[in-house]
Amino acid sequence: MAIVTGSTSGVGKGTALMMGKEGARVAVTGRNEAEGEGVVQAIRDAGSEAVFIRADLTRHAECRRLVDETVGTFGGVDVLVNNAAIFPRGRIDDTTEALWDEMMAVNLKAPFFCSQQVVPHMRNRGGGSIINIGSVNAFIGSPDLLAYSASKGGLMTFTKNLATALAKERIRVNLINPGWVLTEGEHEMQLSLGQPENWAELAAAKQPFGRLLEPEDIAHGIVYLASDEAALVSGAVLTINQVPVA
Repeated sequence: MAIVTGSTSGVGKGTALMMGKEGARVAVTGRNEAEGEGVVQAIRDAGSEAVFIRADLTRHAECRRLVDETVGTFGGVDVLVNNAAIFPRGRIDDTTEALWDEMMAVNLKAPFFCSQQVVPHMRNRGGGSIINIGSVNAFIGSPDLLAYSASKGGLMTFTKNLATALAKERIRVNLINPGWVLTEGEHEMQLSLGQPENWAELAAAKQPFGRLLEPEDIAHGIVYLASDEAALVSGAVLTINQVPVA
């Protein structure tokens, strides 16, 4: 039984679909119900079970409801993927208090809330796996991704601390730092920055492997960390990128 936050599109959607194909029962969550129900139907068509739960993860009560509804539907929760995130641009001179607060609420506070709520259920089941989705920007940053990079750096520290705290309870906590992933959100962002419609093709030509990362590339890593094959992996930072970043 797995919860994948931000799973109506992008990496979260790819992860939810892959987990469904592997036989997991998946709670799909996000703010777009139509897209969420589409993901649920695709998982059901693949032969597994899924439910869509709309939730605003910046609110503690909503995170508690998400977990409670998942447990009520599936009888428990074994895996939490904290994937939901936002990435609006902002430099040191134009990052507003509102942008900073929203970034931290979605990218750092929500994973804390969701983790806090699943831990008692995982404890009762004798263990579990929490997988946080960070970014290579936690290491390398970018002038216009100041708040985003800080939030992902915080998520990395949160991951390592929580992994240590929960190790004796067999609750594993790991982090994946993806590189540049081609998602719907990234496409929209690039267009908003004035890039041409074929920006992805141009960018791919400059990459070492001739393409950008796809959501499935990240999903493979997530599914591994959720599986029994990673039974003794905790506190790890897995970077999925075409070149080293740290």
